[in-house]
Amino acid sequence: MGYAIQSIGLFPHWSVAQNIATVPQLQKWSRARIDDRIDELMALLGLEPNLRERYPHQLSGGQQQRVGVARALAADPQVLLMDEPFGALDPVTRGALQQEMTRIHRLLGRTIVLVTHDIDEALRLAEHLVLMDHGEVVQQGNPLTMLTRPANDFVRQFFGRSELGVRLLSLRSVADYVRREERAEGEALAEEMTLTRCALPVCRAGMRGAAGDEHAGPALRHAAFSGSAGGGVNV
Repeated sequence: MGYAIQSIGLFPHWSVAQNIATVPQLQKWSRARIDDRIDELMALLGLEPNLRERYPHQLSGGQQQRVGVARALAADPQVLLMDEPFGALDPVTRGALQQEMTRIHRLLGRTIVLVTHDIDEALRLAEHLVLMDHGEVVQQGNPLTMLTRPANDFVRQFFGRSELGVRLLSLRSVADYVRREERAEGEALAEEMTLTRCALPVCRAGMRGAAGDEHAGPALRHAAFSGSAGGGVNV
């Protein structure tokens, strides 16, 4: 099992390459195999080759967390445990790394167990949720089931009754609602962006719609809220 934690836990006196190589060295991998794995993981995590010999204090918070994830994946574990891995990061870096982990999960097909207190993060990243209260499992299931069929008042209040519509938006991405055969003028949107993230700025700005450019391809045609708090959301 690989393990990535909130405090990152990189060895401060070891370089990026040495940190990533920790577990393979313990498992007596050959030097050549370790070097190949370091290169592979740095490319996978978006770490530039020139960072290889740098030390943790020479990296940004996001880079340190990427190295921590690379180290956790180094021995190719079947399960990756991530304990509040993004809690100490700024919102921009946090969002970028969440997207990276989604991409890596799809690419590698490994099981990732994510421990988090961030409801939106859990809804955005998880395929299966387990909600606990004082060490007891209260309910588990896919995000849609947890939001629309809460087992009791604790679950209902935890996810927020008045925010149900917005929470449901977080389960869908722009890619789910695009019309690839059409073009429209407007601000380009990333396909992986959730409807929550893209719809709120659109509504605040009074924009009727948003669209991708010739490189982005897909376009989100119209996004609007309707109803009172706790009501529906139309897309």
